[in-house]
Amino acid sequence: MTNLGTLKEITDLRSIWPHEALNFTPWVAENVDLLADAVGLDIIVDETESSVGDFNVDIYASETGTDRKIIIENQLEDTDHDHLGKLITYASGKGADVVIWVVKHAREEHKAAVEWLNNHTDDKIGFFLCEIKLFQIGDSQIAPAFTVVERPNDWTKEIRKTASANSTQQQRLEYWQAFNDYAFSDANFSRIFNKRKPTTDHWMDFSIGSSACHIAVSQIQKRKAVDVELYINDDKELFKSLFAHKDEIEKNMEMELEWKELPERKASRILIEKTVDLDDRATWPEQFDYIMDTCIKMKRAFKRYL
Repeated sequence: MTNLGTLKEITDLRSIWPHEALNFTPWVAENVDLLADAVGLDIIVDETESSVGDFNVDIYASETGTDRKIIIENQLEDTDHDHLGKLITYASGKGADVVIWVVKHAREEHKAAVEWLNNHTDDKIGFFLCEIKLFQIGDSQIAPAFTVVERPNDWTKEIRKTASANSTQQQRLEYWQAFNDYAFSDANFSRIFNKRKPTTDHWMDFSIGSSACHIAVSQIQKRKAVDVELYINDDKELFKSLFAHKDEIEKNMEMELEWKELPERKASRILIEKTVDLDDRATWPEQFDYIMDTCIKMKRAFKRYL
């Protein structure tokens, strides 16, 4: 039988990050994508130790593609009243739309407090309470894991729309409109995929003939890239069955894919990313050709295993 290791939790976070401001906050800022995946936002760090009157918020950030402001307060210990008060003060001082509290352990009274805030504040404001834990198997590298213990109600639903789209949203819309005009003038692509209505979202989805998954194309402004992925809604067994055919799928696509099971989340992703200049409209046709070619290859390669 295969020898399996034992997963152990490292409960002393300060053995890895001795100081919150000097060690932990810089690490969170550098690895903000891990936190972003946990809360379901696309976060870009604007500033660390950002001034709020006589105090400093650990991380001041923005949501990519919108004008929503985010504050992140980090704590290497259990939640306490002092940090809860700071969160509200910082949120007010920065005019934050999203507040994320990262802690070692969330006490029940503070879970209830964050839940109360989400239920009694404007629906454009959201409070997240996240625990960070560290794990290791044998002498392996130490792995961090963020777990969201409190989040806004219906956060996955669309936030109340503003009267007009901001400049980034307008560019997204123009990009998808141009893509539709270009892609669906191609007989082969229009035969394989149905046209979708352009929106201000950073993604556009295409059916692959299965309710369990679909193809998604995304504009990633933060990394200046486009992603094409097979998005599996909530079926880890399907991901594993596809992963068993990884070599054949990548050979058929003539591409190396990134396989992300995402065990802490319901969804799984199988994707490929290409660096592009989304602002350079002269290169949009070249970008569209890449997206179209990848979508067609992806649908053909995966369809046989669905």
